[in-house]
Amino acid sequence: MSSAAWLPVIGLAVMVPLLLWLRQNMIVVLGLASAWLYYFYSQGAIGNTALDVWQNARNETFLAIPLYVLAGNVMANGSIAQRLIRVMQAFTAPIPGGLALAAVLSCAIFSAISGSSTVTMLAVGGVLYPALLKAGYNRLFSLGLLCAAGTLGIIIPPSIPMILYGIMTGTSITDLFKAGVLPGFLLAALLAAYAVWKNRHLREAQRWDLGEIGAALGGGVFALLVPVIILGGIYSGFFTATESAVVALFYAVLVDMFVHRHLTLQKLLTITEDTVKMSGALFPMLIMAISINVFLGEKQVPQMAAQWLGGVFSTPWSFMLAVNALLLATGCLIDIGSAILILAPLLAPMAQTMGLDPVHFAMIMLVNLEIGYLTPPMGLNLIVASVAFRERFANCCKAVLPFIGLLLLGLVVVILWPGLSLVLVR
Repeated sequence: MSSAAWLPVIGLAVMVPLLLWLRQNMIVVLGLASAWLYYFYSQGAIGNTALDVWQNARNETFLAIPLYVLAGNVMANGSIAQRLIRVMQAFTAPIPGGLALAAVLSCAIFSAISGSSTVTMLAVGGVLYPALLKAGYNRLFSLGLLCAAGTLGIIIPPSIPMILYGIMTGTSITDLFKAGVLPGFLLAALLAAYAVWKNRHLREAQRWDLGEIGAALGGGVFALLVPVIILGGIYSGFFTATESAVVALFYAVLVDMFVHRHLTLQKLLTITEDTVKMSGALFPMLIMAISINVFLGEKQVPQMAAQWLGGVFSTPWSFMLAVNALLLATGCLIDIGSAILILAPLLAPMAQTMGLDPVHFAMIMLVNLEIGYLTPPMGLNLIVASVAFRERFANCCKAVLPFIGLLLLGLVVVILWPGLSLVLVR
């Protein structure tokens, strides 16, 4: 490119941070960026942005996102979450640190239902945070544990960030769901082991109460079937990721409204209204980001960037070090959805050029951005926890420090052991 051809790029590089600093909505930022690129590099064809919006809006994969969010909100506001927690508490009560272990297990299982980190943290934390404090667990430990365990919703399928990543990179969402199982279990195991070790002097009971276990299982049998139905259907090929969202929503409404009779029609309408508002904010942003992705693909920008990167980084490992540093820094500054929309279409082709498996790289990127939920100033779980649990933001930041270390350890294992992500895919 000539020096004059670089001027619009420089202008865009100045405009985007300025708009973000002025707290402009991401829809505005991405829409202006798309129109800017088409204007300067496609003979003023700004109308291509509107054409991209029209074509991308018909992508049926988009349906999975609001359906999973709605299903998760139904379960969080109904009785399914509470019943799952009761089952976990019944089985972990005699174990040292059993209530903390129950919190991790509850988050892991509810993640496999809701697909959302914040929904998981609020649903489980709303019940177990006061219970942990009452049982004598350290306040900062309890706060950090729930913030960290809530992030499991990003990596344990079904995961909304996985769906976004699949849409933006063309990676099979079903493969991403399969790949997330074992890394998700690894991260959950690290958190659980630390929780038990840290609170090895605390326990709720001396022995298992068979009556309580039976009652918890009896009341929670329909709740325990949710991840079995959703993940079993996806992995067996009985239905797609999008269809599984429909199944999850139908099952959640059926169980909570007609079996447990905890969910009323009015409550369902309120939950649906909230989900529609969220979708109305997300989808225009997603479609605008895809418009930029289409432009970059037409101009072969990822391929050119990959060639340039190949000259800068001589080995895949040097590339991985740079990418991980970039992603960890990005997680501190912007939310995971925006990070995926902006970075995934650029980094995924580069990683493939470097010889990295696309599904394995997706897991690396998602675990990196999962840690971003716990890093200030934009760590979403920190912000939500400070409001939901009425804690100072600084306390939340301090509370998650040891858990960030555990997740970084898990990230290293995911990077060095590709088979952990790929064994269920290949």
